[in-house]
Amino acid sequence: MIEIIGWASSVILLMTLVRQVYKQWKDGRVEGVSKWLFIGQLGASIGFTIYSYLVGNWVFTVTNGLLTINNVIGIGLYYHFRRKEN
Repeated sequence: MIEIIGWASSVILLMTLVRQVYKQWKDGRVEGVSKWLFIGQLGASIGFTIYSYLVGNWVFTVTNGLLTINNVIGIGLYYHFRRKEN
């Protein structure tokens, strides 16, 4: 039962952050999006992924691994659309 709370929370978090990246992709622009948000999240996600793996917490290992991928996509879109605007 306790793990269900963790997985449900993980899904909610991932849905909200993936939605932000989707909106950025759909709008095709970076207005109102901070590259530092994605860069900071990327560093934290990598660190948390490693930590979660080392302590054997699979909920957080998977969640942070997926957040790392989401952040890489967000950074890529940020620079792609930024280049198009200039």
